Amino acid sequence: MGSQRIINEEDKLSLLQRMEAGENISELAREAGISRQRLYDWRDRLRLTGSLKARRRGRPGKASVVSSEPLQQSGEMALPPEEKALAKTRRRISELEQKVGQQQLDLDFFQEALRRIRDDHRQDTAPGGTESSRSSKK
Repeated sequence: MGSQRIINEEDKLSLLQRMEAGENISELAREAGISRQRLYDWRDRLRLTGSLKARRRGRPGKASVVSSEPLQQSGEMALPPEEKALAKTRRRISELEQKVGQQQLDLDFFQEALRRIRDDHRQDTAPGGTESSRSSKK
């Protein structure tokens, strides 16, 4: 696919500020040599995490916790309190959606297990089934 262009954080912030100021996103992306989606991804990452630091490639570790405080020493622009609250709320919603999803998987699993047990029980008690019979020896 070709080499990826590496853009430093200052340039990313500059592009995002121009994007927020209303400049044409397609033209900004073309100028920077990136996709429009990359600009949106940066914008969303900045809004959610307060940072544009590059993520490690691959699957994130279990203990990866996103800081709600922007990193001032890296030259990042500070988020207003309402943006911080919004980011925190979005993270909480994401956590709850994951929990609901896991609960739904558990519920589906147990409903299917119960259905199979009931089906097996019905087959065992049906006429001609494999139900135990009395011993002929007494």
